[in-house]
Amino acid sequence: MTQHKFSLTEGYDHIQLDHLLKILGIVSSGGEAHQVIEEGLVKVNSDVELRKRKKLRPGDTIQFETNTVTIE
Repeated sequence: MTQHKFSLTEGYDHIQLDHLLKILGIVSSGGEAHQVIEEGLVKVNSDVELRKRKKLRPGDTIQFETNTVTIE
């Protein structure tokens, strides 16, 4: 299992789920991010998340395959 921590850039209060997966290199492209989200393979705070543009805020936890990401 790989643990990641992602800190939001100063002045921003959220990041979109699809952008996060791509920025961290968990998926290889935005298209792949959309696909894995649509297939119900990504969880946010232990619940399956189907919204590609779900706004993630500090305290949220994302799980995909062996990756866990915590937003700070």
